Amino acid sequence: MTLKWASLLRRWPGFFSRLPTGPIYQTAANQSTLQAQNSLYTPDHIAIRETLRKIIDTEINPYVDQWEDAGQFPAHKVFKILGNAGILGVNKPTEYGGLGLDFSYSIAIAEELGNIRCSGVPMAIGVQSDMATPALTRFGSDELKRQFLVPTIAGDVVTCLGVSEAGAGSDVASIKTTAVKKGDDYIINGSKMWTTNGCQADWMCLLANTSAGPPHKNKSLICLPMKTPGVQVTKKIEKIGMKSSDTAQIFFEDVRVPSKYLIGEEGMGFTYQMLQFQEERMWGVANVLTPMGNILQETIDYTSQRKVFNQPVLHNQVVHFRLAELATEVELLRSLLYRSVAMYVEGNDVTKLASMAKLKAGRLARELSDSCLQFWGGMGFTDEVLVSRFYRDSRLLSIGAGADEVMLSIICKFMGTLPSKK
Repeated sequence: MTLKWASLLRRWPGFFSRLPTGPIYQTAANQSTLQAQNSLYTPDHIAIRETLRKIIDTEINPYVDQWEDAGQFPAHKVFKILGNAGILGVNKPTEYGGLGLDFSYSIAIAEELGNIRCSGVPMAIGVQSDMATPALTRFGSDELKRQFLVPTIAGDVVTCLGVSEAGAGSDVASIKTTAVKKGDDYIINGSKMWTTNGCQADWMCLLANTSAGPPHKNKSLICLPMKTPGVQVTKKIEKIGMKSSDTAQIFFEDVRVPSKYLIGEEGMGFTYQMLQFQEERMWGVANVLTPMGNILQETIDYTSQRKVFNQPVLHNQVVHFRLAELATEVELLRSLLYRSVAMYVEGNDVTKLASMAKLKAGRLARELSDSCLQFWGGMGFTDEVLVSRFYRDSRLLSIGAGADEVMLSIICKFMGTLPSKK
């Protein structure tokens, strides 16, 4: 024993007995303790998370399996519960029903929503709180915010985001939906695809071409009530995962909306949507951290009990070393996210860091779910355990809100290594 450690033991004889031992991902309390120790979260963040966790435990998780089987959850009912608790507008202005806090509180909410035992419901909530409303909050008129944002924050209505089309997913500039000005109205024609909440939504934050100009300067965001004549929800899309989140294909035929439903300036829609994407990507990273930790802990618990060749699966070095590697990757991702969020809250452009975090999150979720499922053996290939659901649900993270390849292009652009177009 070195003199340094001998001195330490003399000064604090109970030092080693006070060191944390056992699972670090086991409970929400442990999660909260760990997160309270970093520079991003305060006791106020933790308090909001604890409030949300009670709702998750009593109003959501008991029904998740039922909703997964049904292929849809009751969005209006769940959103109203969350709205009453202030969860849907933590970073929205108080004059519109929000809590007036900064974006780090939305990230704290996103992390806690990861304790829901499926990914479809958290994604739907994220669309309501942080994907379809940032542009309206930042650039919309007071009248528009009172008509659409206030009831959205309260949970009185359900919203969706209309960006992707059958021929334009990650390539947002290629959308074909048009909104042509006619008098005091816009006449909308086109379609949207893969629309989360689309079957239940009361209004849509719609991206459409409002002129024939350059593709990055001819688009606008418009608030579109879904009961407007000409809006047709034609198909509920069946998916390999995210079962409890309804996803719709929607068509617009001569849909007339007042021009005052325009968010901000005409022609600025592409820019507004790119700003929304930054928050959406950081939100998505935060939301996947908790389930990855939960999957790791459940895998540790299962492999410590399951025996193969007369010893627990966990005792194989290839298993416990792999789980250690994955846990390390999760914490590295957490640090990257927290750094991005802290910079964003201070007003910095975090496009590169958010893109890096989103790229890493999508790939790590696939890697972690695949490795852990393997350690569950045949049980992992059933619908009875969380790891199999996460395996299916998490695949979307490398596709939605910009595919991995788009994230790589953005990163290369900031690095100066992206070849210029001729």
